[in-house]
Amino acid sequence: MIWINFKRILKTGFVNFLRNGVVSLSAVLIMSITLLIISSVIFTGTLLENTLEGLRQKVDVNISVFPEVLEDEALELKRNIEALPEVETVDYINRDIVLENYIARNSEDQKIIAALDELPDNPFGHALNIRAKSPEHYESIQTFLTQNYPLDRPDSIIDDVNYAQKAEVISRLNVIINAGEAFGAIITFLFILLSILITLNTIRLAMFTSKDEIKIMNLVGAESSYISGPFIVTGALYGVVSTILVMIILYPLTYWIGPYTQEISLGLNLFEYYVSNFGRLFVVLFGSGILIGSISSFLAVNRYLKK
Repeated sequence: MIWINFKRILKTGFVNFLRNGVVSLSAVLIMSITLLIISSVIFTGTLLENTLEGLRQKVDVNISVFPEVLEDEALELKRNIEALPEVETVDYINRDIVLENYIARNSEDQKIIAALDELPDNPFGHALNIRAKSPEHYESIQTFLTQNYPLDRPDSIIDDVNYAQKAEVISRLNVIINAGEAFGAIITFLFILLSILITLNTIRLAMFTSKDEIKIMNLVGAESSYISGPFIVTGALYGVVSTILVMIILYPLTYWIGPYTQEISLGLNLFEYYVSNFGRLFVVLFGSGILIGSISSFLAVNRYLKK
């Protein structure tokens, strides 16, 4: 009996979806807008995360050691810094590479090149580029260097640390990243809430055309689950059809805006992200569509069942 009722509910839900063509079309269009909003929130969040991560990767602290410091000493310094929990990577740059990079940056200034040629030896020491796991960790790294390798000591191997020059930039970047993440979370919540409310109201209007049918079934003693079941199935179908429609729309849309997002988000092409994450995106929208459609239909039908 339960299986028979279940099949009837499914069949009636499909029939209602096909029979109420105009109503179903309106609900599918509104649901599609809802899912487009959800997908845009996903894309925006990904772009923001990629941009913030790109900004993090561009921030580092550079250490220069004295020219007379041996490579083994510089490598030991590198290992000590890498042992810090706040440090993500430490890149070691040989003093010969430091000189080559300096010449490349000043290749158009012949005075500098001539001055370097006059020197009997390489004036640069080995260098270390430190990248922290998070911008707020640079201060603690600087504290470690100050306590263990103070520049004012005569036996110090460190010639210069450029944290002071970058401190303000790092601080501002940290504020931007935190504000961006908080803003993104708030916008995501508001957009999803708004999209659910729009869908709920639309399905309520769709259910209005069936209110007499619902009341009659209620009066003759039909169970609430049997009355609401077909409408919940219909709501789920709104989500299924809308998901397919949105995934089709997103293909040319992301293909068109992909090159622009690559420029503004430090390398993330939205179309490539869409293609590589097609399955995950489909599952998220498919589940969201069915969930929103089913819950909205249940709430809309329940409104008439109470009367």
